[in-house]
Formats: sequence, C-alpha cells, structure tokens
Amino acid sequence: MQPGKGLLMIQFDKAHKRFPNGTTAVHDLTLDLPEGGVTVLVGSSGCGKTTTLRMINRMVEPTSGTIRVGGKDVLEQDAAELRRSIGYVIQQAGLFPHRTVLDNIATVPLLLGWGRGKARARAAELLETVGLAADAAKRYPHQLSGGQQQRVGVARALAADPPVLLMDEPFGAVDPVVRTQLQDELLRLQRELNKTIVFVTHDIDEAVRLGDRIAVFRTGGHLVQCASPAELLARPADAFVADFLGAERGLKLLSLTTLEEVTQGPAPEGARWQLTLDAGRRPLAWRDSESKDAAEIPVRPLRDSDSLLSALNESIAAPSGLVARVDADGVLTGVTSREDIHAHAGRVHSAASTVAA
Repeated sequence: MQPGKGLLMIQFDKAHKRFPNGTTAVHDLTLDLPEGGVTVLVGSSGCGKTTTLRMINRMVEPTSGTIRVGGKDVLEQDAAELRRSIGYVIQQAGLFPHRTVLDNIATVPLLLGWGRGKARARAAELLETVGLAADAAKRYPHQLSGGQQQRVGVARALAADPPVLLMDEPFGAVDPVVRTQLQDELLRLQRELNKTIVFVTHDIDEAVRLGDRIAVFRTGGHLVQCASPAELLARPADAFVADFLGAERGLKLLSLTTLEEVTQGPAPEGARWQLTLDAGRRPLAWRDSESKDAAEIPVRPLRDSDSLLSALNESIAAPSGLVARVDADGVLTGVTSREDIHAHAGRVHSAASTVAA
C-alpha cells in the first residue's frame, strides 16, 4: 500500500472538540492524511481517536478549528450529503435487521437517487468483491456469522464508490481467526481500490499490519506521534509511545520486513543436520545424519514474501539454525542462516531509525 503522491485528502487544522460537560476529547489537532493511504488512529480508551474519526463526517461537530475533505471545509457542506459521500464502517456492522443483505448494501446508492436496478446490481457486484457468495444476497443479517456481517458492512460502505472510508474498530467484535481474515481482505481491497482509509483501533498489532501511517493519541485528545509503522517502532517519540507499542516492538518491526533481500546459499554439505527433499526438490524435513534412529523434524519452508519475524522463529525452531527458502512453486532455492537474519534485522532497524530522525 502506498499513499497518494503528495496529495492530501483529509486535513485537520487545529481541530478541537470540547463537550458541554467540559471534557476535551480532541486538543488542537493538526494532521494531514494523504490520498490513497491507510492512516490508523490508535490509543487507549478515551484518547479521542473515535471523536477524531467522527469529526470527518460531522457525526461530531468540531468546537473550533478546520477539517477539510478533498480541500473543502466539512462545516460548509450539507451534513447528510457529506456522510453519503464517505464510507463508514463500525463495530457490529450496524446492518438493518429487516433488510436483506443485498438491500443493506444498496442503501447509500438508493439514497443518492440511483435506480433500484442499478443499486442492486452494484450491491451484487460488491458481494463478490468482499468475498461473499452470491446466495448471501437474499439472507438477512441474523442469518450471517459475525465475520460475514462485517464483510456486508464494508460492502455497504463501498457501494457508492466513496473516495474516503472511515472504519471505527470494525473487526473488534470477532474472534482472532476471523479478524485476521478480515484484515487480509481489507489489505486486498485496498490494493485494488486505493481508497483513503481512516481506521480506528486500540490494537497496535492491527495498526502495524494495516497502516501506511499510525497516529498515536494520549488521554485528552493529544496527538503524540504520527509516522510509518517502521519509523514508529524504530524510534518512538517518547516513553508514552514506547510503552504503548509494548516490549515486543522490535519483533513487530521484524514483521514489517520480508526475507526477499536476505542472503541465501546452498545447504552446507557434511553438516550434522541435512535437509531432505522430495522428487520435485521440495523441502520435507531436517534429518540428523549422526543418528540412524532419530525421527526427522518437519521443516516449514519460507518464501521471499514471508517476514523476517517468521524467518527468525523458523531459524530458532530448526535444529540446524537454517531457514529453507522456496520459490512460488515450493521448490528449494537455498537456505538462510540465523546469523544472516539477525544481521539484516539490524540494518533494517538502523535504516528505520535514520528515516525517523
């Protein structure tokens, strides 16, 4: 995912929100969100991230300051028209229980004056886009799983092809396996559609996985740091950000970098642990050449697209300390040592720190 080239879709200029009870939810926020990128807002409960999101489509009105979408001040636009031009996905999907899946997805196009046939055709097209079977169209929300409901929610938000998509903890209510699947689906959709996405979560792992940039807020609605995931992990702005990122931020940084540029070579001959292959040169297991009775240890080969974190885990698990590398067909291309993985990880950290500086 790459943000747009220098174009700004959403701009906050000293945006401030103070509620009637005196609580400041967002404090003089100045932040630019580039077109075509995923900006993730993170922070603990009550830090103002959801209020920030909702000020974009005027579900919450700023007390002062300016918010622009596509160069236009949101307060100078009709609130209903603004909301129809921006996709919005929330936790629990927020679907209409008395409408079929197809009619739920067609909601915004119908409000915009599309004919029913055109709106339903667009809805049917989006079912496939978000990975749902065509027969889901006639079902009602209660007949779907939580993950399927969230896919319908995303399809509904995309129905009128809005340039901006707001997502407020959309995957927070589903189990971890489904959550990962939905994250994968969002990454795939973003590669295809290149929307400007503002995504709210309290989960830093989700933020690192999905975001082109991550904006960290602290209590009182103060923006502490906004940077790419690699920059943020390599060089947090202060102790608050470092604590929020957690003790494993170094490992998270490894999850962002692939194996592609790490050195590989042939498996060493004469070593105690030998790599066994099938007839098609696909890795099967590590075999202890010094023991006739020892069981073979299964190998998990990795591709260039796998992360350094996966490689480090595999190098530790493998008795040889080596990672078997394969091509797209699973055929062995070489092996990489634990030492080379560590060395490359050090260079990645140094590069990220330099960029952040």
